[in-house]
Amino acid sequence: MSQSLPMLPSLRGQVHPDEWTARLELAACYRVFAMLGWTEMIYNHITVRLPASVSGSEKQFLINPFGLHYSEVTASNLVKINAQGRVLDGSKFPVNPAGFTVHAAIHEGLDGAHCVMHTHTTAGVAVACLQGGLQQTNFYTAQLHDMVAYHDFEGITIHADEAPRLLKSIGNKPAVILRNHGLLAWGQNLSHTFAILWTLQRACEIQMATFSMGLAIPVSEAIAAKCTQDALQFNPNHGAGRDVLDALVRQVNRIDESYAT
Repeated sequence: MSQSLPMLPSLRGQVHPDEWTARLELAACYRVFAMLGWTEMIYNHITVRLPASVSGSEKQFLINPFGLHYSEVTASNLVKINAQGRVLDGSKFPVNPAGFTVHAAIHEGLDGAHCVMHTHTTAGVAVACLQGGLQQTNFYTAQLHDMVAYHDFEGITIHADEAPRLLKSIGNKPAVILRNHGLLAWGQNLSHTFAILWTLQRACEIQMATFSMGLAIPVSEAIAAKCTQDALQFNPNHGAGRDVLDALVRQVNRIDESYAT
């Protein structure tokens, strides 16, 4: 028997305006992921670190309530937690330890990681399982020159002792392939991170299709470096992904605006 979600009171007007803005943007992004098919049942996470105007000196971030599909996430049911996983907003929803462990480590360990996204898409996991990983053979991989890090598989990510090794693997590279596992991206804000993950996801999709047909044509280091430098989606002067994400949110709005509650 299906169960309906409990009706929660809106947090609009109950939280700092900057927190409400962050909640709206993050909830909309969850719906974008659902629309794109970047979901894995009730698993995986997108997290956003709250600004100092909300959290003060403590690092706090918003995460999806565990047990809900991305299409059910709203601004008010997102859960606010600190880096130790303590729920700060009185939410009755649980938090997935696997999501908290990885995301908290990155939010805590990387100053520029205001947003973290993690997926288990078919193309992403396939490339993560491939000997040699992502290879410089298409338009999208060429835009990620020297931006991709790899982290070896250590099992389900619920153990805090993995955090230092994960951070060492990532270094300062914002596109991360978790070997045998999936994709991850982090960035200075939600739209910037989305642009990185979308490019990484697209690169994996094209590689999977190309390799199914035969040998790929390699892209030279010089050309790839030039492509990354010229890529508009990472350039703050061209919105750093904001225009793309806004367009997708408008598409979500035409389908269902309930995320804004």
